Amino acid sequence: MALENKLGITDSAVLAREEERISKKKAVWLFESGTLDALPVGTFAALQEIHRHLFADLYPFAGKIRTVNLAKGNFRFAPLLYLEAALDSIDRMPQSTFDQIVEKYVEMNVAHPFRDGNGRSTRIWLDWMLKRGIGQVVDWSRVDKEDYLLAMERSPIRDTEIKVLLKAALTADVSSREVYMKGIDHSYSYEGYTTFKTENL
Repeated sequence: MALENKLGITDSAVLAREEERISKKKAVWLFESGTLDALPVGTFAALQEIHRHLFADLYPFAGKIRTVNLAKGNFRFAPLLYLEAALDSIDRMPQSTFDQIVEKYVEMNVAHPFRDGNGRSTRIWLDWMLKRGIGQVVDWSRVDKEDYLLAMERSPIRDTEIKVLLKAALTADVSSREVYMKGIDHSYSYEGYTTFKTENL
C-alpha cells in the first residue's frame, strides 16, 4: 500500500518514482534559491523546513513530526514517547568538527522524526552543517550505497564506520549542484518501514 499522498496515487512503485522526481526538483530549488542560507544550521527547525520544501506537494505530513512508531528490520527508531526530548537534545549537540557533525547526524537518524523522507532531508541537513562548519561536503558519488546503509544501521552502537566512510568522500567542491544532488538519491534511503504500537516496545 502507498502512503497517503496529495496526488491520490495508490501504487507504491508509482508513488516512489513520483516522489523522487518531485523531491529532486524541490531540492534543486532549495540549492539555487538561497533558502538554505536562511536556515539555522544544525537545528531541527532547519530540518523541518528542508523536509517541508521537499515533500509539501506530495504528503500532508511534510515537515511534521511523525505520529507513529517506526522500525526498519529489527531496528526501532526513537519511540514517540521520547521523540521530542531527543530532538531537543540533538539541537544542543555541538557541531564544530567533522566528528561532532557526524555524531549529530547519527542521532538524528535514530530519531527519524518524519513518517517518510528522513534520509534525503537529513543528508541535505548534514551537508549544510559540514559546509558551514568545516568548508567541505560529502561527495555521495564516492559513497557505496550498501556500505553506507550498513554503516548507518550499526552507527547507534559504533559510529566509527560511518565516520571513516564519509570522511573518505569529503570534497571542498561545496558549490557544485551535481555533488549536492547525489545526496538526494532515493537509493541511499531506507525502505520497508514498519509501524508498531507503543505497547510493543
